[in-house]
Amino acid sequence: MEPTAEDLARTQALRAGLEEYELAEEDLALLEGETLEGDGGESGAPLPVVAVVGRPNVGKSTLVNRVLGRREAVVLDTPGVTRDRVSYPAEWAGRRFTLVDTGGWEVDVAGLDARVAEQAEVAIDLADVVLFVVDATVGATATDERVVRMLRKAGKPVVLVANKVDGPRAEADALALWNLGLGEPHMVSALHGRGSGDLLDAVLEAMPERSAVAGPVPEGGPRRVALVGRPNVGKSSLLNALAGSARVVVDEVAGTTRDPVDELVELGDRPWWFVDTAGIRRRVHQTTGADFYASLRTQAAIEKAEVAVVLVDASQPLTEQDTRVITQAVEAGRALVIAYNKWDLMEDERRRYLEREIERDLVQVQWAPRVNLSAKTGWHRAKLVPALDLALQSWDTRVPTGRLNAFFGELVAAHPHPLRGGKQPRVLFATQAATRPPRFVVFATGFLEAGYRRFIERRLRETFGFEGSPIEISVRVREKRKR
Repeated sequence: MEPTAEDLARTQALRAGLEEYELAEEDLALLEGETLEGDGGESGAPLPVVAVVGRPNVGKSTLVNRVLGRREAVVLDTPGVTRDRVSYPAEWAGRRFTLVDTGGWEVDVAGLDARVAEQAEVAIDLADVVLFVVDATVGATATDERVVRMLRKAGKPVVLVANKVDGPRAEADALALWNLGLGEPHMVSALHGRGSGDLLDAVLEAMPERSAVAGPVPEGGPRRVALVGRPNVGKSSLLNALAGSARVVVDEVAGTTRDPVDELVELGDRPWWFVDTAGIRRRVHQTTGADFYASLRTQAAIEKAEVAVVLVDASQPLTEQDTRVITQAVEAGRALVIAYNKWDLMEDERRRYLEREIERDLVQVQWAPRVNLSAKTGWHRAKLVPALDLALQSWDTRVPTGRLNAFFGELVAAHPHPLRGGKQPRVLFATQAATRPPRFVVFATGFLEAGYRRFIERRLRETFGFEGSPIEISVRVREKRKR
């Protein structure tokens, strides 16, 4: 919203009145227009893609974390923790590239394991360089030899990694990997960092300057959308439907996804970054093992996103987990869209109950746009775009200070704050300190009760919209200067 001349005049008059009050340095900085704005998206040439492949439990995710320099990929001693192909931005010696972690590749497997292996094969097709990881303490197995044949057929540059080389004895075992015919085995210990620098130097040598497989990132950067919800509500199915391919492993088993999976999706003639996340189960401290780390990464994915699409199973009653996921997105300050999935499975009687559940359990987020869809059939998925646009527009909205104070003047005149201890707090001045999400700071002569702040938020929404965006209101109590 652009401020008018009347807005500017009103702002100056109210600002002059504030000078009678004791103001802190942070107040003055805020009033001078220092705002807390978010960063813009990155743009530029497509980065080279490096895929990390190998059979289960050879240390692929540990190696990914070593290259990234932080615990990003879920790691456990149990084989098969990683299931999807997961991309991470990485850098070495000033060169940036995309690192792709994959699930373990196995021979002649069925069900979930077969789909994990398919994702690893897709990762090889979409890579510029392949890091083939072998457990040096076990040596080359029949599965490793099958992977070598697959890599030769793909014709991609391959860097052979002999992992778990912690000492001289393991070095001797690693030399036997020359027999695979992929050239020198680079001896590393992903867990302890031994040899990782030399390995990355070899990767840079094999890597092209520009990616031959990745598409360019559009100018301005696509908006980031996190798909969140409890396990088995259809997040991965929805991402596959939007991407138009089996991008993520989908299975009847709840909790198939563990690492957040990024995918660039063309929707409504525009690109969007969709992030599929692990289903949020019970409270984080009650989960263990891979699910515990997956829930932490889901929280991180929400914080990296701009808007959260919370999927709810429309065919089942709303659960405490559903409301907790919504609360998590709101507390992270993200724009919010609630998508009722499996709408095609819903009976007429269930529809009547659903409206009552929404009124009862989602009373705090009545402002969030709602979309009814079916991830499996793709029904109504086009309705996601208007809902996302509405939520993001609200998330980015800035109200001119003059117009905001005119709103507060009318509000307080019609509905003054109740008396507290014989005194009535008075609103002196209000300003919007930030967007993403909209954050308002109200200067007052006394504390504003929580009920009155909720009333202010409700009226702000009625006047300025803010559909799909949380609003933060903070109150600064200031006293008159002593003469």
